[in-house]
Amino acid sequence: WQAKKLCPELVLVPPRHDRYAEISRQVNALYMQYTDLVEPASIDESYLDVTGSLPHFGLSAHALGDQVRRRVREEIGITISVGISFCKAFAKMGSDLKKPDATTEITRENYRDILWPLPVGALLYAGKRTCEQLRMQGIHTVGDLARTDRQALAALLGRGGDALWLAANGLEDAPVVPPDEQPAVKSVGNGRTFPRDLVTYDEVRRALITLSDEVATRLREAHMMCRAVQVSIKDPKLKVIVRQMQVGRPTWQRREISDTALKVMAANWREGAPIRALTVTAENLIPADQATEQISLFDAVPQKQREKQEKLERAVLQLRKKYGADSILLGPGDEEH
Repeated sequence: WQAKKLCPELVLVPPRHDRYAEISRQVNALYMQYTDLVEPASIDESYLDVTGSLPHFGLSAHALGDQVRRRVREEIGITISVGISFCKAFAKMGSDLKKPDATTEITRENYRDILWPLPVGALLYAGKRTCEQLRMQGIHTVGDLARTDRQALAALLGRGGDALWLAANGLEDAPVVPPDEQPAVKSVGNGRTFPRDLVTYDEVRRALITLSDEVATRLREAHMMCRAVQVSIKDPKLKVIVRQMQVGRPTWQRREISDTALKVMAANWREGAPIRALTVTAENLIPADQATEQISLFDAVPQKQREKQEKLERAVLQLRKKYGADSILLGPGDEEH
């Protein structure tokens, strides 16, 4: 709404999340033709370890990157940028250097010349607030950070400072881990920073319902249920409070997650206090097939309501899979429409 106010002629195009996900699957399937070590980092980024497959293709890493770019462009119809390096952090930085369609190779011989002059914010996980802290210490570039005493950085930023130092010096050694080898999910969260502060109960309620809906969907996709719900509240001064509450029984239902999140808010927020960001996280997860519960005779009516809600949410999930994530939206009455 702020953009439309500034530019009334602005044309807004609705997102096509289902189409984005389909393209992402096609691209990753193409990557799998080159190596089985493919780790999707997000819907539009993946890490590939081609160390063992280069001899099979008889290509250099740079030539293979060019081939992958060409095939994605010709077979799928989009452009990609490829970063090649000896560690994931530098490969990511390389892919960001020349967009939208290029291959950049960062080697042990050239990384100081190519990456160290970049602003420190070019490092993954060097967020705005971290960069401000670093600038106050006279650290402006990746090279500045790399040459800083490691212990001093850890004292300033904690474990995050040590991780940044390792990344800047090319010492980050995280392996490429395919999805089926990922460690078990311990929590599922969804957060949002709002374009303007939320101050009314209705605004906060709508936000929590939307966040809880995404968390519930991801729980079902992971075949997990939660036994607690955590809410993180950030105000305009970036002060954060985190509170959680147990749910009565293991759940992946959106209604139960949002109801619990609203109870957390009621106990820890007063209407009118501005909120810049909210995060809802499902905690204490267990596999859905291990979730058991004892049903009391006195709980028969709520149990029937829960079963009715379960049928409703499963139907909504199926419709969204068929027609797209935005085909059914949450209305002001917290009902599906």
